[in-house]
Amino acid sequence: MNVLIDFDAWQRGLIGGLLIGLSAAMLMLFSGRVAGISGIVGGLLFNRDPADALWRKLFVVGLLLGPLLLAAFAGAPAVSLPTGWLALGLGGVLVGFGTRLGNGCTSGHGVCGMARFSKRSIIATLTFMAFGFLTVFVLRHGVTS
Repeated sequence: MNVLIDFDAWQRGLIGGLLIGLSAAMLMLFSGRVAGISGIVGGLLFNRDPADALWRKLFVVGLLLGPLLLAAFAGAPAVSLPTGWLALGLGGVLVGFGTRLGNGCTSGHGVCGMARFSKRSIIATLTFMAFGFLTVFVLRHGVTS
């Protein structure tokens, strides 16, 4: 059954942001844990404590189910990648390296850390946002040699 829910882009962004904030707050409130995706996945991959693995697995399953449920009820958005799989994979590796280097990712620093007024998270968020803006600027306006 496909029930089409017609939201504008800003409405989807608003609802998504509210759900991210609510889920991060609930995880912190009920378990004392920070909803940083790189830390959760890293703990799942490198931590051998089975008692700690269950909540991490459920969190990752929820991350994967979210887009599938959205596609089932609101239709899958059209996605086109302006690059090949090699560049996409390299970008993923670089993001993974950056999250380890920065001791956290956009969700850990940008959502949870800034909400706690962490200086380190504010600096990290300003840094990755600035480089994101710079990357988009260079890609859109081109830098010729």
